[in-house]
Amino acid sequence: MSSYFIWDGSPEIFTLGIVELPFDISIIGLILAGILYYFGMKYAFESGQKPESGKKRRKKQAETQEVSTPIFWGIIIGSILIGQLLTIPIEAAKFSQIGPIAVRWYGLLFAISFLLGYYIGGKTFEHAGKPQHLAESLFMYLIFGTVLGARLGHVLFYDFDYYIRNLHEVLYFWQGGLASHGAFIGVLLSIWMYTKKHAGVSFIWVTDRMALPFALGGMFVRIGNFFNSEILGRETDVSWAVIFTSEDLVPRHPSMLYEAGCYFVLFLILVAVYRKFKNSPPAGALTGIFMVGIFLARFFIEYTKERQPGFDETLSFLSMGQLLSIPLVLIGLWMLIAKVDWRGSETK
Repeated sequence: MSSYFIWDGSPEIFTLGIVELPFDISIIGLILAGILYYFGMKYAFESGQKPESGKKRRKKQAETQEVSTPIFWGIIIGSILIGQLLTIPIEAAKFSQIGPIAVRWYGLLFAISFLLGYYIGGKTFEHAGKPQHLAESLFMYLIFGTVLGARLGHVLFYDFDYYIRNLHEVLYFWQGGLASHGAFIGVLLSIWMYTKKHAGVSFIWVTDRMALPFALGGMFVRIGNFFNSEILGRETDVSWAVIFTSEDLVPRHPSMLYEAGCYFVLFLILVAVYRKFKNSPPAGALTGIFMVGIFLARFFIEYTKERQPGFDETLSFLSMGQLLSIPLVLIGLWMLIAKVDWRGSETK
């Protein structure tokens, strides 16, 4: 009898106990603090501009202006305090304790992917001579776009029948359920909104730079899926099969690790292309390679996975993940063949 790798580890690294807060925290106050932070940062960027300099000139200067660290933290702390003070008279949802908090491998790896993404993305902005605050602003857009898109993608593509009857659970992120195709759509929408706000960068320019960190981030997320015993593969007798004891005693394909390996190889390819063109690849090149690489790998690895809900029974030979991957692979190929000028490099 063949011996298989057995994964019986806990998805949790450790658990923190309950922490009692010295005062109640208003949830509405935290939302208000986020709004105050946005307008506070906007004012900080523009406050030093001269009225007579003209609208376009002020906008251009604001894009290159930096906010000092004391002002940055002052805006954050001030926004939180004002938000809480303004909501004291309001009888609204509040919490007075935090915990217990379970620190999970998936959450840690997800956070690492964002931190590495911030570092790598910041470096690509630096190589292009863009001010760092543009990268920092993009980072905030991408956090919301990725998480919200991944959650809504799962709701719409994989479990719509359940959530249409339980709308209050749509944003219950902590219950699990994130879809990579939804995350991709959310990222594209957040980048589009970002480029509408910042005139110094184009949509394709940003997607090219973000292809690098997102390929690497995808690897960490799939490793997190392994720790969580999620996205299980089909039963198999290959020598590298894994038994996930939290589910059953059946040897299965470690499909999430297949994807993690493909994403890491894709990251290396993207880095090689990026460096080949001296940190200024042709517009659309990295985006096209990313789309073809990510979703072509996803298409074929789907054959090793357990079938997930959310597919059309009339096309039972394809899963929902495969159906969603096909158009994205075709768009990536179209970009690489018809749109990318491989003879030169991007100058903007």
